[in-house]
Amino acid sequence: MIRGKQIYEGKAKKLFETDDPELVIVSYKDDATAFNGQKKGTIEAKGEINNRMSNLLMKMLEEKGIRTHFVRELNSSETLVKKLSIIPLEVIVRNITAGSFSSRFGVEEGIVFDSPTIEFSYKNDALGDPLINSYHVAALKLATSEEIAAVKDTAFRVNSELKSFWAERGVTLVDFKLEFGRLADGTVVLADEISPDTCRLWASATKKKLDKDRFRRDLSGVAEAYREIMSRLERSRS
Repeated sequence: MIRGKQIYEGKAKKLFETDDPELVIVSYKDDATAFNGQKKGTIEAKGEINNRMSNLLMKMLEEKGIRTHFVRELNSSETLVKKLSIIPLEVIVRNITAGSFSSRFGVEEGIVFDSPTIEFSYKNDALGDPLINSYHVAALKLATSEEIAAVKDTAFRVNSELKSFWAERGVTLVDFKLEFGRLADGTVVLADEISPDTCRLWASATKKKLDKDRFRRDLSGVAEAYREIMSRLERSRS
């Protein structure tokens, strides 16, 4: 696979063209940001960990019948994926109170919901990625009602699979963010990544944070936490 010109650079990844117009290469960076880019830094080996973890989890979800953009891993920090038209929504599934949910509603962290909640955020850095509901999505023509229904259904299916996956490894899935995109034929599939950058993952026994919250909150051992969560995943596969 021949890597072509760079077509996009975001906070955590770059995208490159390939010699196949339907495929692109995603390259993960060690750069870390928080609070809509207001806080910046780097996390050692983050790109490699996020690349590897995301690929393993995407493959697991594919085996469960959930379609994703994943094609194959190219090297430690690069992966070949299907070219998509991204739906400009961040889809947040929450199982336990934490982060912005706790601050917005004035509730302590760690309260387990009777059933998972779902939120949409409009992907627009200039506007600060504001919360948006399905009526707004339809009014702004960001997605059709059928696509919104498919996104919700898939997000809850992903939640069910990931909760079980991590519970078997002594990890609690608190919440996570997903993104979706359309293939050339209009099919909506899971995109972006599933990693410590996009998930809140707590050690079940100790509630230790094993995700980007350590960076957001200036906690020590950020790189060590990323390595630990990857180690838990890898040990389970050996």
